[in-house]
Amino acid sequence: MSKFTLVHEINCDADTFWKVFLDQEYNKKLYLEGLGFSGYDILEQRETDTTVTRKVKGTPKMNLPGPIAKLVGPNFSYVEDGKLDRATKIWTWKVTPSAMADKVRNEGTLRIEPIGDNKVRRIADLVVEAKVFGVGGLIESSLEKQLREGWEASVPFMHKWLAAHGTP
Repeated sequence: MSKFTLVHEINCDADTFWKVFLDQEYNKKLYLEGLGFSGYDILEQRETDTTVTRKVKGTPKMNLPGPIAKLVGPNFSYVEDGKLDRATKIWTWKVTPSAMADKVRNEGTLRIEPIGDNKVRRIADLVVEAKVFGVGGLIESSLEKQLREGWEASVPFMHKWLAAHGTP
């Protein structure tokens, strides 16, 4: 199992961060244009006084070692179930892959900390686990690499979005 934390600075205040993070148009553009996904659909998004829940289906571009690519197949996708607790301002998510859903786990939490007038620190704690004999470690390291690259690429995309759109 791989547990890791990703920390990035985002140039906006906390309220703006969450507004953009939950904005449907922003997310579609981030995943399709910024991260190069071939498919990204928001299946549902609901808001209450205490939570925001979102369910999405993503079809990422995959850059996997041969044995892993063979296992997941050419049409790999995933469904992510996420929830923001409005009181704690913590986003939690769980990903269900289209292949090996009973053997691969990807989930985590996201929170932010204000670090200035117009800057926050985004902190994502992620868990990746693959219980696949012989290639579990390779799956975990490949998935961790792709997740790190995607989260890293999201920072300049969000900054560009904020510069062009401001607060949604």
